[in-house]
Amino acid sequence: MNELKQDANFKWLTRGGIVSALGDQLTMVALPWLVLKLTGDTLALGLVIALMSVPRAVFILIGGALVDRYSPKCVLMLSKYANAALLGLLALLVLNLNATPTVALGDSLSLTVALTPQLALQLIYALALGLGLAQAFGMPSATSIMPLAIPAEHLQAANGVLMGIRQLSMLLGPLMAAGLLAMSGSAGSGNGDGVVAEAHGLAIAFGFDCFSYLFSAWTLTKVRPLNAPAAADGQSVLRAVGEGLRMVWHDVPMRLCFIYWGIVSLVIGGAMQVAIPVLARDLHGASTLGILMGAHGAGTLLGMGVAAKFGTRLRFAEFGAMLLLIDAIAGVLVAPLGFVHTAWQACLLMLALGLLGGYMQINVFTWIQRRIPPQMMGRAMSIFMFIFMGLAPLSAAGAGWILTYISLSQMFVGGGIILVLFAAAAYVLTPIRRITINA
Repeated sequence: MNELKQDANFKWLTRGGIVSALGDQLTMVALPWLVLKLTGDTLALGLVIALMSVPRAVFILIGGALVDRYSPKCVLMLSKYANAALLGLLALLVLNLNATPTVALGDSLSLTVALTPQLALQLIYALALGLGLAQAFGMPSATSIMPLAIPAEHLQAANGVLMGIRQLSMLLGPLMAAGLLAMSGSAGSGNGDGVVAEAHGLAIAFGFDCFSYLFSAWTLTKVRPLNAPAAADGQSVLRAVGEGLRMVWHDVPMRLCFIYWGIVSLVIGGAMQVAIPVLARDLHGASTLGILMGAHGAGTLLGMGVAAKFGTRLRFAEFGAMLLLIDAIAGVLVAPLGFVHTAWQACLLMLALGLLGGYMQINVFTWIQRRIPPQMMGRAMSIFMFIFMGLAPLSAAGAGWILTYISLSQMFVGGGIILVLFAAAAYVLTPIRRITINA
């Protein structure tokens, strides 16, 4: 580990990773809050999440194949500049909600151009779509550059450090966002009026994320690859993607788990992305959203730490049975979220959910890594990421529409019950419960 700390490439990647991770977490709080304050419409929030997430999921498989053909560093650099430009435009859009621009048409004639909430929302849709596309190429290139920049004997430790940074940012970033919005905001309830009071805090959040991409792009220029990437084998992009899909399909335990995760993500995952910001709005406001996400991030970090420290000693069942049991417990914890009346109650539930998720995440990644041959790892992980990045946003869009007909408490209770029933059905009707960590 001491040798790794002295590695110049590791230092630059770590510095850029810390700032970039914090910036991403600020945007994760600021963007849904902006939509809710601008429109008060849960359907609009679901559509924004879907527009940003669906193209990222759909094109991430293509992005991974293209990264293998070209330099991961170049692709990553371009994606960072694209993200920075889009976030800069988003910050300017928020600031312009405070003003009514006037366009001069002549010496004595001018035209007032009002940036209405409806027009602002259309621009947010377009920017969310652009962010999703840029991230589709940035994510696979970011994971591909590590083996080219870090010696093989230090690769596992380097990945562990950067993964810990990402999880720590899930705690600190939302708390930073909560502080920004609390200092600049008011207690407005949305529909386009309250957003003006919080515009400066939102603009700072988006502006910092813009800066974080520019800073991490600069640190990336300092990274010197140890080896040139391997030459492409001439296989078409679509054929390579298809080979990965066939590999996962023919592995029966993996196919069962991927299908199960896909169903859970489609029915439950995206609904929580919409329901949590709405819950924060109904409690105390923007600061509560940051605190809730920070509590979940703290729980995730703690759960990952427990899994890493105790490993198999803490495993109380086979991998498959443990997976289904933890999902059932999570369903029990989700249901009461619709009935909490104070932020600390919601924080305790989010902390517990994060703890379960972080612990299981380490076990899931370990299981996948032990099953997949190294030459197929990138494509298998891309398919795994697609499940959550592609299906959950569709669920988010549907959840936004459903919330126009049912109450928030009904959504949480229904989601919790469905998750428990799915886990129980998978335990009884499928062989998932018999899957072991090594098979």
